[in-house]
Amino acid sequence: MFAPQPGRRARSRISEKSAAVLPLGRTVRRAKKAPLALVHSAELPAERGGMPPRIARYLETAELPSPCLVVDVDLVAHNFMALAQALPTARVFYAVKANPAREILARLASLGSCFDTASLGEIDLCLSLGVGPERISYGNTIKKQRDIAAAYDRGVRLFAFDSAGELDKLVESAPGAQVYCRVLTDGAGAEWPLSRKFGCEPAMAEELLFQAAARGLEAYGISFHVGSQQTDLAQFDRALAMTAGIFERLAARGVTLRMIDLGGGFPARYRSDVPSFAAYGVAIRESLQRRFGTAMPELIVEPGRGVVGDAGVIQAEVVLVSEKGDEDSRRWVYLDIGKFHGLAETMDEAIKYRLLTAQDGGETAPVVLAGPTCDSADILYEKSDCRLPLALKPGDRVWILATGAYTTTYSAVAFNGFPPLASVCI
Repeated sequence: MFAPQPGRRARSRISEKSAAVLPLGRTVRRAKKAPLALVHSAELPAERGGMPPRIARYLETAELPSPCLVVDVDLVAHNFMALAQALPTARVFYAVKANPAREILARLASLGSCFDTASLGEIDLCLSLGVGPERISYGNTIKKQRDIAAAYDRGVRLFAFDSAGELDKLVESAPGAQVYCRVLTDGAGAEWPLSRKFGCEPAMAEELLFQAAARGLEAYGISFHVGSQQTDLAQFDRALAMTAGIFERLAARGVTLRMIDLGGGFPARYRSDVPSFAAYGVAIRESLQRRFGTAMPELIVEPGRGVVGDAGVIQAEVVLVSEKGDEDSRRWVYLDIGKFHGLAETMDEAIKYRLLTAQDGGETAPVVLAGPTCDSADILYEKSDCRLPLALKPGDRVWILATGAYTTTYSAVAFNGFPPLASVCI
């Protein structure tokens, strides 16, 4: 890292491999919107998940509150196109919950994206940006009856479900709609595995789809999710093999399914390297050929983290560096951001973010990293090997990389009186 230069208090240059202290302000200055285009190679980070050059340049002069997320929308577009090219026959439904910033949704809509939504609020957000209801899926399997009816009234015709109770709601409030049933997976290989909250066993999915067809809905297909931040490419083949069996058994009962929703799982790059979008594309295409042959189904993918994660950087600040005086000699480093301000995915230390600091380049040592709130659960990394410079001190800037996904949407509203995570798109 570069240290602040003499005569330039709290300001210095920052590049994709360096960071420096920047001035703390109270307003977010928005850069001019970049023209719609794929990101030029010179604008990409030196490595995936590194400091995006456009964000680095922006941070040199921007006056931001702390903490604040900065997202490079051009990089979001680049990631979207890379995934779309890796799976050219799939319709891409961006998972709005990953980051619902209007600038991101508008750019993706202009690139032809469809949208996976989890609530009526997300549906209305997409519609307000001119996205047609035919490009929206109501992908949450847990919906209020009145919200199903409202979505249907707005023109949405694609709904997920995974239970008999949800099927009853859809029959009543979304007559004739296309429905797909979510099947359970174990999430093996994922850094952020999904629980049993969503999905049902294959035999139940088969019966539910048979009943859906018998009750006037279009039994459209099967969905699954192999776990968020999934780095084991073989997990898609496991899920597709299960799905092929459901297709075959329902066909024998007179119900022809047409679609597979591959869900998400495409990773951002945190501390460890991850496969490329192209590698996922090859693995999925080969599995589809093996399991379905010439009877290829329609495909949907629901990326969130993989599209927007690498495109964001949180600028934060060190609040305190202390010791406990016990046998654990590690310093405690407290940031002005924690679990309740957008870093919820550090729960159980599952997602391990990379950090840059204003003091990088000197000697480092292990630390316990924590947030600022009066809650003992607000510890980010205690078991993971988190190392930060010995010179780190209160007021120093810290940049948390690849934080474009599942940060602002996890930020609590004024817990302990701290404001939600600010954000800006450039």
